[in-house]
Amino acid sequence: MKFSYAMLPDYPISESLASIRLADELGLYAVYAADEPWHKDMWLLFAAAAAQTSRIRLGPSLSSVTLREPSLIAQAAATLDELTGGRAEVVLGSGNFGVLAQYKIDWTTTKPLSRVKEAVGVVRTLLDQGTITRDGEFHSYDGLFTFARPVQQHLPVKIGAMRGPKSFQAAGELSDGVHHALSYSRAAYEYAVEHFRIGAERAGKDWRSLDIGAWVVFAVGPDSAAAKEAARSMVGLYASAMPSEQLERNGVNPDDLVPITKAIAAGDLARGIELTSPEITEKLSLAGTPDEVRAKIERDIAPTGVNHMICAITDAGLVKSFTGRDVPGVADVDSQLRLIHDELMPAFP
Repeated sequence: MKFSYAMLPDYPISESLASIRLADELGLYAVYAADEPWHKDMWLLFAAAAAQTSRIRLGPSLSSVTLREPSLIAQAAATLDELTGGRAEVVLGSGNFGVLAQYKIDWTTTKPLSRVKEAVGVVRTLLDQGTITRDGEFHSYDGLFTFARPVQQHLPVKIGAMRGPKSFQAAGELSDGVHHALSYSRAAYEYAVEHFRIGAERAGKDWRSLDIGAWVVFAVGPDSAAAKEAARSMVGLYASAMPSEQLERNGVNPDDLVPITKAIAAGDLARGIELTSPEITEKLSLAGTPDEVRAKIERDIAPTGVNHMICAITDAGLVKSFTGRDVPGVADVDSQLRLIHDELMPAFP
């Protein structure tokens, strides 16, 4: 089992760079960040981190192919790969529905899966060949070329999937792995992995050799109640992006999320957090003491075939930035990274 840090780059740059250096020193697999306008630019941040690290992999999880032209994703990924000496990878998806709404884009009209599948082909072609001629449904090129070349012989391109079976199957068939965000139950991961396996086997690949990542809202620390309260502050913001099918696979009635989502959409974050019960928080986050978190991974995630924990670490600073709430007693990002190294990584060699 690999462990990675999913960063929301909303801290001062110096703090983010220090956390990336620490993750590198501790031997985490990767640091990922969302490639979206809500946060500081992850490509520039990771370019700065390249010379300050030696082992850790860096890249977007995920980059929205609805907002960022896939040829530009390929260019950025190849440049980051050269800067890091071959440590870049990318995860592609249709994008955060909340961000798309702020661009006045109705995601239901964008053919999200078809768009992602085509973008994977574009990025893969440009990374491997440096040039592309293609007449696609969404992207067409006539001899487009780039001098940005990756160091790796095969820079990994993966798909972020959350919804139905076809997205997981596409990830297995067309890409180097899947990052499945915001699931926490055994049933949800069994569903995702089974359909990922179907897609991989359709392409003649061994699904176990690919990256199967669980991207989770994560808070760990010696104070279980404080960690869970930090997670509760963020669950509604994330859950509003979860499709009803996914909520049901995680044991949550979609109707129970409606008032939370409405409050958040209206800008009343305090009311949204108030409506997020401890029961919903337990079902839609991975939070508590190291023993509690380890037991949850052992019981519900690891047995399904997931081989990569991608921890979206939540601390008091992040909660304050997003919600304005003060949550005392929560371990900071670096303390949580050390707990991942000391308490979780040894349990999943």
